[in-house]
Amino acid sequence: MDFQLNEEQRMWKQAIHDFVAREVRPRAAELAESGELNWPAIRKMGEMGILGMVIPEEYGGSGMDAVSIAIAIEELGWGDGGTALNIAAHVGLGCAPIVMFGNEEQKQAYLPRAASGESKLAALALTEPGAGSDLQGITTRAELEGDVWVINGAKAWITNASDADYIITLARTSPERSSRSLSMIIVPTDTPGLHVHPPEKKMGLNSSHTHAITYENVRVPRANLLGEQGRGLHQTLQTLDGGRISIAALSVGIAQAAFEEAIRYAKERQTFGRPIAENQAIQWMLADAATEIHAARLMTYHAAWLKEQGKPFTHEAAMAKLFASEMAERATRNAIQIHGSYGYSREYPVERMYRDVRLMTIGEGTSEVQRMVIARKVLR
Repeated sequence: MDFQLNEEQRMWKQAIHDFVAREVRPRAAELAESGELNWPAIRKMGEMGILGMVIPEEYGGSGMDAVSIAIAIEELGWGDGGTALNIAAHVGLGCAPIVMFGNEEQKQAYLPRAASGESKLAALALTEPGAGSDLQGITTRAELEGDVWVINGAKAWITNASDADYIITLARTSPERSSRSLSMIIVPTDTPGLHVHPPEKKMGLNSSHTHAITYENVRVPRANLLGEQGRGLHQTLQTLDGGRISIAALSVGIAQAAFEEAIRYAKERQTFGRPIAENQAIQWMLADAATEIHAARLMTYHAAWLKEQGKPFTHEAAMAKLFASEMAERATRNAIQIHGSYGYSREYPVERMYRDVRLMTIGEGTSEVQRMVIARKVLR
């Protein structure tokens, strides 16, 4: 067993950290207030290979291993949760399905632009107003008319929708409710009839846009079917397994940032003539955070390593996502507690981090869904 990153991964981690410290973190508070994406940094991420991490080199990507991708998402989360979510959704949800299930024509058409940073991002539309965890409840339908798919329906809570070149859409292509009734279809965002509604007003992660979408007789070529018809549910579950590693990594990054802010403040803030870091109550909160962040990071890297090895990782990804996301809530909560009243003020970054991290136990499968996934495995 080797728990050390290899030399290439260590260099990658340092390069991403330095980039995030320079280009992402300084603007996190500003963009959270304005609700804008950090497009200057995102463009540079194309040059660095971040946008194309999951994309093979022959299609313009950097072809990073799964652990290196988790490292990058963690570092982005350390800088800004919203920006990290944009990239996690772009890489893991918008690009990965084409890499895994697309044909040669689709890969050539979409992946080089997605990796370059010269165009927009990519998105995946699964959730609907009446169907979240229950994918079988999806009602958006795609009907084949000659060589054209005609799509009608609605999606909700779609990350990157207004900032994407294309949205991979999970739709019902057979009327029956079965594991073979759903399919993934690539929908360019300039297609007539596709309506992306204004960004949702959210608790946090405001430098990432989330939207409702409606499809009104959206017509795309038959060739835009991703993979085999009727395999959409299987494709989605496989995509979400990888996405859960990204959310775990993002959670670790936010928790690490809040932990560092708590340490800094505890050393500076004095009460009764001494730093509050000397108080046992503060030390215990910091010790708990240090321990849990370390554990979550190891769980996340282990799930990523299994994925890279081509081994089953659904169970481990669910555990990593569950533990890391709930841990990050505790760590950011305690970081605010250590700051006292100042932690409740937007003048201090821990307030934003607490709001940002709240999504992590909800998105990509709630904590309750993760427990169901884990329980099915242990009770088998």
